[in-house]
Amino acid sequence: MKLTISRADLMRALSHVQSVVERRNTIPILSNVRLQAKEGSLSLSATDMDLEINETVPATVQTVGATTAPAHTLHDIVRKLPEGGNVEMILEGAGAMMTVKSGRSTFKLSCLPVSDFPELGKGEMDVNFSVPASSMRDLIDKSRFAMSADETRYYLNGIYVHAAKHNGVDVLRAVATDGHRLARFQMPLPEGASKMPGVIIPRKTVGELRKLLEEAADNVKIGLSENKIRFAVDHIEMTSKLIDGTFPDYEKVIPNDNNQLIEVDSKAFSQAIDRVSTISSEKTRAVKIAINGKGMTLSAQSPDSGSATEEIEINNDNVALEIGFNSRYLLDITQQIDTQSCRMALADGTGPTIIQDSSDESALYVLMPLRV
Repeated sequence: MKLTISRADLMRALSHVQSVVERRNTIPILSNVRLQAKEGSLSLSATDMDLEINETVPATVQTVGATTAPAHTLHDIVRKLPEGGNVEMILEGAGAMMTVKSGRSTFKLSCLPVSDFPELGKGEMDVNFSVPASSMRDLIDKSRFAMSADETRYYLNGIYVHAAKHNGVDVLRAVATDGHRLARFQMPLPEGASKMPGVIIPRKTVGELRKLLEEAADNVKIGLSENKIRFAVDHIEMTSKLIDGTFPDYEKVIPNDNNQLIEVDSKAFSQAIDRVSTISSEKTRAVKIAINGKGMTLSAQSPDSGSATEEIEINNDNVALEIGFNSRYLLDITQQIDTQSCRMALADGTGPTIIQDSSDESALYVLMPLRV
């Protein structure tokens, strides 16, 4: 194998694929990136056995071939090379050592056989459809903060994506919950997605996909099988195993009879929560909300730090109640509301509260209260 590639192209591809590789690996081949040189291109692949990223970039290939090299070491080498140059990669002899050259720098890296590298991305997908990259970004951003990190309830450690109906309209819906809060986001069901099964996309996959979407401008092609999901973004393909578990019936958590409605300026509300919560105790992060007439008073107190209160206006004078929330959870939700107004639907001071953007019903959030 012998090829020349621009440092910028190689750096970009390595930064995508190497993030999948765990820093500590008991299986040596999983610490490596697979390099496949074909005519006019270099393909890079990395996997942790649950997630695989494959990216193809242009290269001038003198001799086709393939090998695997230490992913993080190669990434660090390329990162430290001068910008604007080219990188030459040469695999000779028995293929146990690869030479990396750029300018006056020369590195030799130990390689492992390509035959040892596991294949996760092979196989056909039963369901295939496309989603605009901007919509996929919204789907992730509006729901992932509510994913659980509790490994004992592994089926909550991701986003549940499925086809559903909303007011008689077919939608693609994403749901995440950790038992304290729930986030639900939906968009029109893409063509070809009607037969998709309900799937739970793992936390790590969600994070890596969001990084790839940062640069994506067009559509994301999605393929689904019984236990895998594949995302194709530009010249990058990511395949992931799905969480093998049953997501709970989230519809039971969303209250139907919360008839006490208030609307509040979303930015003012979010900033007030942030300020008042400075005083709240580290353990509970509790903020109390007292609604009375046309005003809302937010307050927090701590035996160590003191107390804080702030008043903001609301637009409903018929609601009077007190309720407490975890300020961090409340901030996570209010920061997702992009427009000027936020709507809260409450029942009383002890039941779950629904929070939505007043002018966009695609996202719905449910937050359990705290005793304060």
